[in-house]
Amino acid sequence: MLFEQYAPATAELLGQARLDALAELPATCRIGKVCLVHASPGNLWRAPMPSASDDDLVRTYRGLGSAAVVYGHVHRPFVRNLGELTVANAGSVGIPWDGDPRASYLFIDDGEPELIRVEHDIEAEVKALQASGYPDSARIAAMLRSGRFTPVGGT
Repeated sequence: MLFEQYAPATAELLGQARLDALAELPATCRIGKVCLVHASPGNLWRAPMPSASDDDLVRTYRGLGSAAVVYGHVHRPFVRNLGELTVANAGSVGIPWDGDPRASYLFIDDGEPELIRVEHDIEAEVKALQASGYPDSARIAAMLRSGRFTPVGGT
């Protein structure tokens, strides 16, 4: 399983001080009327995909009691206004898996989320990745270049 390779390699590259700092972060962060979570409330590993129904998004995030919820995890940027709740995914600065390899982040101004895309030097990133010795770097490089998720063993 790749996680068994990724976890130790990531931990080594981050170092203990950064891991300790990450462990101190809250699972939920509220800033005004916006709530930030990694994936979904109470679960860092499961999150709805952008294709989820409005009902699924509301059911997942309504309990947070915020006007807007921003999450990541699935690396696919989108903003959906669902009436009294706006749900947004910031995408990924590194690998936004929506077919657009540019960096993706979410900017919120006066409560209105806007997706921003930024060009970056993907080949320099690929070169640094390959030099790091990180496991599965060829597949990750392909994802960086394409902006799409590639399953293990996929093409």
